[in-house]
Amino acid sequence: MKRRDFFKNGLLTTAGISILGARPILANPSQYRGEKAKNIIFLVSDGMSAGTLNMADILMRHKLGKTSNWISLYESNTVRRSLMDTASANSFVTDSAAAGSAWGGGHRVNNGALNIGPEGKLNEPILQKFKAEGKAVGCVTSVQITHATPASFCVNQSSRNAMPLIAEDYLKLKFDVMMGGGREFFDPSKRSDGRNLFSEFSEKGFHVVNNKEEMLLASGSKPVLGVFSEDGLPYAVDRENDPELKKNIPSLAEMTKKGIELLNKNNKGFVLQVEGGKVDWAAHGNDASAILYDQIDFDEAVGVAMDFALKDKNTLVIITTDHGNANPGIFNPGPKNIKFESLFESKASNQWLLSQVKTDTSVSQIIDMVNHYLNVALDKEEGSQLLKSFTLGDNGLYNTANLPVETFGKILSKHNAVSWANTNHSADFVELAAYGPGSEELPGFVKNYELHNFMLEVAGVSRAKFA
Repeated sequence: MKRRDFFKNGLLTTAGISILGARPILANPSQYRGEKAKNIIFLVSDGMSAGTLNMADILMRHKLGKTSNWISLYESNTVRRSLMDTASANSFVTDSAAAGSAWGGGHRVNNGALNIGPEGKLNEPILQKFKAEGKAVGCVTSVQITHATPASFCVNQSSRNAMPLIAEDYLKLKFDVMMGGGREFFDPSKRSDGRNLFSEFSEKGFHVVNNKEEMLLASGSKPVLGVFSEDGLPYAVDRENDPELKKNIPSLAEMTKKGIELLNKNNKGFVLQVEGGKVDWAAHGNDASAILYDQIDFDEAVGVAMDFALKDKNTLVIITTDHGNANPGIFNPGPKNIKFESLFESKASNQWLLSQVKTDTSVSQIIDMVNHYLNVALDKEEGSQLLKSFTLGDNGLYNTANLPVETFGKILSKHNAVSWANTNHSADFVELAAYGPGSEELPGFVKNYELHNFMLEVAGVSRAKFA
């Protein structure tokens, strides 16, 4: 598949708000069906720095001739825009567990914790609250469904790393839709206790789906658990360039569309969290191809959510990130932006490409690989530097758990014009946008934990019930 056709005919075009120069249908507060939101769709591009949003929009405008959904919403004044402080209880710089728990539990917690405060207090997660109100609830993500951000809306755990236990928590909670990666936490051959959670979920009345076709066929007569890969899902750029992956692994937009379809069967409404988790992973890896196309993948999910909300007129949509990460940006893009435009033809993530390098790969071979998959011509010195950066594992092969991603990102910066400040989270204030009933009440600056009560109030749920 040619990179210039990437997402050209995807779900991005269905929202009606992505054509360059066009504006989405405006909806005034008076056009909502009521003052309270029946449904909430909470979209998180995990680890999205402002530069990530900016670069993805530039790529879409100049490669695809489309404005990103997110920026189009700003251009048309369709959403209420705000800034959000993302600190945790013990640091200016949050991790995803603490950031998500601020939204999920209404209080700041220490980094690494899930809805358990510094003094040990358990804060009831927001999806449990909405489920108790009779709403259908769920999460979809491009990383493990047991990962920090989806878990932060669902469970109490002292450590985000307790993913086998989080999978067990989901079994007890019996939420309506849970989809993403993380097969290793359900598979008896991967779990240290040998439990077959797939079987246990089925026995408890879940419809367990393992690929895109099975997901699309789900009727919603049962709660749905969808686990489509070990670890996180593939990066979007890798999925789109591998026919087998594209056939079996749903995009975030496809999961979002199906999640809305299933949850919307509940006449009391629904709450859905959508996470573009691999944006954060790409930022940690200083991977320009991965971060840009996963941000576009997330933007397609924004389009799906907004398409539903504009028609439904009874749904609050929140679009944000939990923290910045690596603070990438475009610097010195070259004459006619030729360096940055090399990313228009990317066919793989840095992570995937580096995992193909073997101990007998030569400098000329790695130069050829980078040229073919990333549209970048390394010189011999750069190719040699990259090869020397690999480390050997105990088996005498390159250690795939410790690939030289940061070195590769720095080398590529000279060629694709994307530079990085770091490989970790930042304390930046982040973008926050809202559309739908109650969105007009969103202040221009909020602290992350304030969104918890904001969502309860907008949905007409009494906070006193959970005091």
